[in-house]
Amino acid sequence: MQFFFVHDHRQNFRFFSSEPLHDIPVEFSRWKKLWTTAKQRLLLLPPRILRQEQAFQNIAKLQEKNISIHYAEHLGDKKIRRRFFFYLQKQKTKHILLLSGETILLPVSGLLSLLPGPNVFFGVLALLLYTHWQALRGIRSLSKMEYNFLPSRPLSEWNDVLSAQRQSEYKEVLERIEIAHHITNLTKILYK
Repeated sequence: MQFFFVHDHRQNFRFFSSEPLHDIPVEFSRWKKLWTTAKQRLLLLPPRILRQEQAFQNIAKLQEKNISIHYAEHLGDKKIRRRFFFYLQKQKTKHILLLSGETILLPVSGLLSLLPGPNVFFGVLALLLYTHWQALRGIRSLSKMEYNFLPSRPLSEWNDVLSAQRQSEYKEVLERIEIAHHITNLTKILYK
């Protein structure tokens, strides 16, 4: 599995893996219908967010203490390490705040069980809570690992096209990155 740390079309950094999106492996037999509906609602989130959360979750499962991350080669080693450190701190803070807010809203959404039918609000919120918790575990694991930053020429081309704001070339460059790194649906992660 390959990991990537690169700018998207809005010049925000994205962290994702080469693994395609898959269902979240949570299954409760008693509330199977609720969880199925909640999973479908969760997959309506933008792919760039889902792929990032999935990449963080995958980090928590890794046994290795050393990880390779591809990046655009125009940034120096010290600069990319510093940016990645601050990026992880920002993501850690964001996930802690999201978990706090979701924990506060969870009992309120439990009251919606008085309405007829499955309580989808509770299910979606619980699934988001689980997803953010697993991602936070991955971020904590990732911050303790050693990083091998591998420069990537196709990612540098993407960065050059972004800097020059040549939108007509976005899709072509993204297709080359998909082929070079065996990634699917990269346009939905880095562009729109």
